[in-house]
Amino acid sequence: MDSHRQQQQHQPAPQYRGVRRRKWGRWVSEIRQPGTKVRVWLGSFDSAEMAAVAHDVAALRLRGPRDAQLNFPGSVGWLPQPATTDPADIRAAAAEAAERVRREPALAVAATPANQPAVELGVDGEFDDQLESSPKLWAEMAEAMLLEPPRWDQDGSEAAESSQSWPQGSLWDAC
Repeated sequence: MDSHRQQQQHQPAPQYRGVRRRKWGRWVSEIRQPGTKVRVWLGSFDSAEMAAVAHDVAALRLRGPRDAQLNFPGSVGWLPQPATTDPADIRAAAAEAAERVRREPALAVAATPANQPAVELGVDGEFDDQLESSPKLWAEMAEAMLLEPPRWDQDGSEAAESSQSWPQGSLWDAC
């Protein structure tokens, strides 16, 4: 047995959905059609990432973006879309995606959740100044939360028990 094959056998196999490794080192991918026991063969690939991205193409087409469980959620923007749910169309798009990863392996790495930029929503008082100085912003936030908005005087300060009403009327008023 050559050293390359021995090295392959001792490396832990990455675990991707819809992907498995053959004894001889190739990676294969398949997916079940929703609601059936029928499997769609996606192909045999040189790397686990190529097989995983092929699975993602099929999952998006067969299950839709809301229900697809993807190996690389960040890859949705560049994945080819099969024309139909016909297995031949899905295989062709899956092969195209795998070829893109073969040519540019960083595509799969960049699409992993750990490499996605975190969305930060105002931390450590970042928006405090804006909130304090904007009665309209407070009113919009209250409306979004279905709460009665605070009443504000003309100068923008909070009114004690002002008779002013909200210009659009209350959310609680009958239509």
